[in-house]
Amino acid sequence: MVPQRIFLVGLPGSGKTTAGRILAARLGWAFDDSDHEIERTEGRTVPEIIRADGEHAFRELEAAALERLSSRDPIVVATGGGAPTFPASRNVLSSGFSVWLSLSPEEAARRVLSESGGAERPLLSGTGIAGTTEVPAVERMHGLLAARLELYRAADAAVDVEELSPESVASELALLWDEYSRQHHNDREARTDEPAWPSTLHVAAVVHTPTATYPVIVADGCFDAVGAVCRNAGLTGRAFIVSDSAVGPLFAGRAKTSLEQAGYEARSFEVPAGEEHKTLATVETVYDWLLLHRVERADFVVCVGGGVVTDLAGFAAATCLRGIDFVHAPTSLLAMADAAIGGKTGVDHPRGKNMIGAFAQPRAVVIDPLVLGSLPERHLRNGWAELIKHGLILDDALFRDLEDASANGPPLMSAELIGRSVSIKAGVVSDDEREAGRRTLLNYGHTVGHAIEAVTGFSRYLHGEAVSIGMHVAGRISRDLGLLDDDELQRQQVLLRKFGLPETAPGLDADAVFDATRSDKKVHGGNIRWVLLHGLGNAVTRDDVPEAVVHRALEAALPRE
Repeated sequence: MVPQRIFLVGLPGSGKTTAGRILAARLGWAFDDSDHEIERTEGRTVPEIIRADGEHAFRELEAAALERLSSRDPIVVATGGGAPTFPASRNVLSSGFSVWLSLSPEEAARRVLSESGGAERPLLSGTGIAGTTEVPAVERMHGLLAARLELYRAADAAVDVEELSPESVASELALLWDEYSRQHHNDREARTDEPAWPSTLHVAAVVHTPTATYPVIVADGCFDAVGAVCRNAGLTGRAFIVSDSAVGPLFAGRAKTSLEQAGYEARSFEVPAGEEHKTLATVETVYDWLLLHRVERADFVVCVGGGVVTDLAGFAAATCLRGIDFVHAPTSLLAMADAAIGGKTGVDHPRGKNMIGAFAQPRAVVIDPLVLGSLPERHLRNGWAELIKHGLILDDALFRDLEDASANGPPLMSAELIGRSVSIKAGVVSDDEREAGRRTLLNYGHTVGHAIEAVTGFSRYLHGEAVSIGMHVAGRISRDLGLLDDDELQRQQVLLRKFGLPETAPGLDADAVFDATRSDKKVHGGNIRWVLLHGLGNAVTRDDVPEAVVHRALEAALPRE
């Protein structure tokens, strides 16, 4: 077993703390900053300690702090820029996985000088940055890098963070950790207070919210291990499999066999397939079946299907007997990348999509890319929209990789690509379980996408197709507000086309679609809260978008026939 501790090293300003927090949330680990640990213990700030006691005394305190933090694994630790210069600290760093966040001295100085309190970093000039101009800080950064370069290079891995967002840095770190732990035969057992997962099941991410902690397993062939996953999650009652008429004949029997092999009594039920059946009336049929078999609170539901099944069956579980446990085993790419992760359950209403529902987290999510072989090509495209969206809003590196991978058309579906997308969604959900803040960013393209689905009666476009058109509208709004340039908008649209996703919805009434956006769940105080792009990989929210800008974008994406 490799100790589950990651140490981030690098110059001041390299983003160790920001990226480290995001990474820790995605992994479901603890996070700490060695400087913060010192200040908590000493009751003084780092600048005060260095000015009063000198750098050597500070380095001794730093080594002791790193030693304490390393005993709290699994943990991500942001270290001080000079930590590798002290032998005792280097010994601690060697006990885990160390990563150098590399950037130029010029960029490091720019970041430090622009941050609040940056001028208080004492080691940039011995007692603080001399003056307010950038030159002294740049010179000092060059000196620090020259003195520490070989020590930084001794880290286990490195990430060039010069042009990456913190979310992208966290994604790169997660991939590096995965590769490192695999090479060292780390079977990724969870913490001692959480269930241990079989070494054959790769935990791509851990969702860690105030109400639940659960793994998202992404591995070829893991569908047939759903019974083992349920056992390791501590589920003990009977298993009630809910699927639909399209997926049930293919996969419900396999799920039942796996559950029975794990010692569960299992039975299955099918609802009619299709978004038009995602209603309270269908949920009632699930209630009837569960109650007919005298479901108890110790029992659990296994949701086997696409986004409709994960939403609907999850909602039935969340509300039957005031809530029983459930596990998601998604069989569509859309459900794998989106619906199965994050605890949003619910059904549609004639006035809008997903207007009735509840936040309820599953006990585990089991994602097997091999089951996608049964999907029609159109449904695969439907799911690609969510992966592209994740890259657009939070991970420009993923977006670039999708651009490269699709040079000859959509790439073969892989656990690696799904796992990267899953880690983005898991990180956001861990930060914001109930969509009170950052989670809203996941709705890029959804305001218009949901409106298109509602106007067409959920029959003309699949969800990902409608969202693709919605991203076109949101991209145009972003461009017209000066947040996105023409080239970036074009790159978004080129990638959507490469994956066979629609850009326009000819013949739809733009006014009707605009009216439908006002029923969106993100409307606040009568204003639509738009999710827009301020550059690729950086989503923002705006509630002050002029209606004229919206109408102009809608007319471009909804041309008259």
